Amino acid sequence: MLTTVALVLACAASTALGHYTFPKAGNGGDWQYVRKADNWQNNGFVGSVTSDQIRCFQSAHAPAQATLNVTAGSAVTYSAAPNVYHPGPMAFYLARVPDGQDINSWKGEGAVWFKIYHEQPNFGGQLTWPSNGKSSFPVTIPKCVKAGYYLLRAEHLGLHAAQSAGGAQFYISCAQIGVTGGGSTEPAASLKVAFPGAYKASDPGIQININYPVPTSYKNPGPAVFTC
Repeated sequence: MLTTVALVLACAASTALGHYTFPKAGNGGDWQYVRKADNWQNNGFVGSVTSDQIRCFQSAHAPAQATLNVTAGSAVTYSAAPNVYHPGPMAFYLARVPDGQDINSWKGEGAVWFKIYHEQPNFGGQLTWPSNGKSSFPVTIPKCVKAGYYLLRAEHLGLHAAQSAGGAQFYISCAQIGVTGGGSTEPAASLKVAFPGAYKASDPGIQININYPVPTSYKNPGPAVFTC
């Protein structure tokens, strides 16, 4: 009995260690510029693409402590704690706060999100992603976007158990940034999506067996990446 209990506890500890958060953007502290996600204590994940948590991993809105100032065309480093443990793609989205609205109260509802980065795997004997094992991720804010306030959404999709519907694990948080400089480009409506709404559980990049047979291609979920 003691052996069984010890095994269960060891498995539980291993599972917890395999999860992670995205608490930091720029040179700030944890949850300074990033809205505190629901997994800030348990390192959990979002499992449902139809949940409101798929937006910023918040069941109740709470603003960040402060807003990070960023120059368009420069990079913001987003950090994971402790690191991205599972195989799967890293992605980043932006959503511009409408002029005249307060970034601290704006929730990013509706088709306002556009993707600025996603990664493809390395193909071979198994799929491996550049993000696997890393704890920091620099992402460039497009130099042509309008100045203003934005939410910067970090998303890592864990695909280790994604062979069944609902098995994919989303690790998400949203940073508050103020973009200066920039241009006047507005992403096309076809590139903007809503969370929830952007993904379906059956999307080929979400429900996928990455283990066997090993895929020879991968389609990232969501819209195409916006470029200037």
